[in-house]
Amino acid sequence: MIVSHQHRFIFIKTQKTAGTSIEMALSSICGATDIISAISPIDEKNRINHGSRSAQNFYIPFSSYSIKDFVRLILKRKRKKYYSHMSAAEIKKALPTKIWDSYFKFTIERNPFDKMVSLYFWRKGDEKYGNIYDFLTKGGFTRFKGSKIYLINNEIAVDKVYQFEELPYMLEDLNRRLTLEKSLTLGSYRAKSKSRKSIDYKSVIDSKSKKIIEEMFKDEICRFNYKY
Repeated sequence: MIVSHQHRFIFIKTQKTAGTSIEMALSSICGATDIISAISPIDEKNRINHGSRSAQNFYIPFSSYSIKDFVRLILKRKRKKYYSHMSAAEIKKALPTKIWDSYFKFTIERNPFDKMVSLYFWRKGDEKYGNIYDFLTKGGFTRFKGSKIYLINNEIAVDKVYQFEELPYMLEDLNRRLTLEKSLTLGSYRAKSKSRKSIDYKSVIDSKSKKIIEEMFKDEICRFNYKY
């Protein structure tokens, strides 16, 4: 996730939606006081090699701490951080109200069927489980937040949800909204893109898996009218 004071935006990073690639592009226009959460070591290295800022200013200030947070700090000696897939609710709690209310907040969503196939190959589900149905039902599908990342009280908490399927439009729109002197581009590097072995998700998802995904992501399917 990124909070840019220089360009007055908040990027909330969802899972398996090219979030790291977008984050790397956004890092290239950030200033010294902007908040940039950490990514994987290999992606962090590539981010620096491409001339973008690396993770910075990611410790949450003590002024945003609750009593529970201070107790945790004393007992575990761990400071709270802004992190990669931090939810809108957590970010809102950590930031001053004026910043949350006035900055342009955006995220990215993706067809759930395509997203699950991407996750399946990224987590090597084809090697560990052999098929996506077993991946979904026998432990491969865990720690995935889905739309909860950008919802607060079951309402969309951002100003704009861009579609993964329309990334060129998203870049053009951000260039316009943020009045950037240097246009955003994704460049040639694609984080995690080499793990997927099948582009057509319909060739991977069977009828039983389709029903499971429809139930898991019924919120996204309903809100954005996604089709199989």
